[in-house]
Amino acid sequence: PTRRSSDLTNKKEEFIPIKEDEVSIYVCGPTVYNHAHIGNTRPLIIFDVLRRVLEYRKKKVIFVSNFTDVDDKIIKAAKAEGIDERVLAQRYIDAYNAVRDELNLLHPTYTPRVTETMDQIIAFIDDLVKKGFAYEKDGDVYFRVEKIEEYGHLSGIRIEDLLNGASNRVEENNKKESPVDFALWKKTDEGIQFDSPWSKGRPGWHTECVVMINDLFEGGKIDIHGGGQDLKFPHHENEIAQSMACHHHPIANYWVHNQMINIDNAKMSKSLGNVMWAKDLIPELGMNVYKWVMMSTHYRNPLNYTEELVANVKKEVDKVSSVLKQISLWMQVNHIDPSSQCDPLLEEMVEALEDDLNTSLALSKVLEAVKGLNQLYRQKEKDVKRIAELYHTLLMMLDIFGFKFDIKTLSDEDINLYQQWQECKMAKDFENADVLRGQLMERGIL
Repeated sequence: PTRRSSDLTNKKEEFIPIKEDEVSIYVCGPTVYNHAHIGNTRPLIIFDVLRRVLEYRKKKVIFVSNFTDVDDKIIKAAKAEGIDERVLAQRYIDAYNAVRDELNLLHPTYTPRVTETMDQIIAFIDDLVKKGFAYEKDGDVYFRVEKIEEYGHLSGIRIEDLLNGASNRVEENNKKESPVDFALWKKTDEGIQFDSPWSKGRPGWHTECVVMINDLFEGGKIDIHGGGQDLKFPHHENEIAQSMACHHHPIANYWVHNQMINIDNAKMSKSLGNVMWAKDLIPELGMNVYKWVMMSTHYRNPLNYTEELVANVKKEVDKVSSVLKQISLWMQVNHIDPSSQCDPLLEEMVEALEDDLNTSLALSKVLEAVKGLNQLYRQKEKDVKRIAELYHTLLMMLDIFGFKFDIKTLSDEDINLYQQWQECKMAKDFENADVLRGQLMERGIL
């Protein structure tokens, strides 16, 4: 059975979806005011692998990830450029989707946007006000945190600690009944505004995800809610509070957070000037190396990005690429049919991923398959059936991870050229062999 860690219970549990053959996943998407940095892509890659494993196990996955396209940061960035914030938001939504494609990630089933969900957000806030969980003050609306007994269960941060100032993450605001209350609606005269029963303004950040989940899933309940560790408090804690007020449940049965990325043991930050943009690093490393780096450490641990790590991963990816090229060429030249049989290594890899996404163990199974193929290929008397089986297994493994290696399909002319080259070598006609070798290399066959 699949096992999944949940940050709500802080333990690894057997994963039992709400519907037997369907899994619902919601992952918090970006606020689109800038390009995606490498930290933004870690959850993209991790949750894509989770989805692919579930789909491999024949589950239907409803995968939702939003775009926050209304935010103070977007307004500020648009103002600095002197353009409409909708134009700026669309630019970065397009850039984000381009990164998704460059990483060979499956697109979400739905990608709701705040601007397209505004009526539902306003209705939801209105409902919270009517139920006494929220209140209006001078055109702003705030949520009464202290009405939620379960507040803090996800993050381990207690209301009394917040009130005592033990956490500096509470903003002072004299409009609030309590300093721990958070904004559901903000009256504003700057940037994009929407009409509401309270004022012209825009929603606070913490409401959109609850409403989008409510919109797409029955009773606003899902299997897995995910995102970066930095969203646990206050964002996800505040989502749960609103859901408890409306639905008396914490939205998801499993809360999954990936840890952050450090660069050479230092936190990635604008002030340190060490922010790395995905759009620059993916072409520099290549998609397979980039994704392998991101999965080299378990998602619940911080990932330390170093040149040494990248150099090691490049060697591993080269081993995979090299064996695929070699075996694929050998099978095509010798007209060996692909196998549909799989080695037990595939099941071992899938089970590693089902055990709370143990990507490093799963990747070691890929390398075992590579080693096995190299050993089989080096034998004088080649076990054709076994090579075909292990080659098919390796392709299946790589597909579940979402890697993409270019495997050349040879034409009859290519095969003929290769055979001529082999004949020249056998006849010790090295001059012609070198010419043919050059032609094969030009065609990307060798």
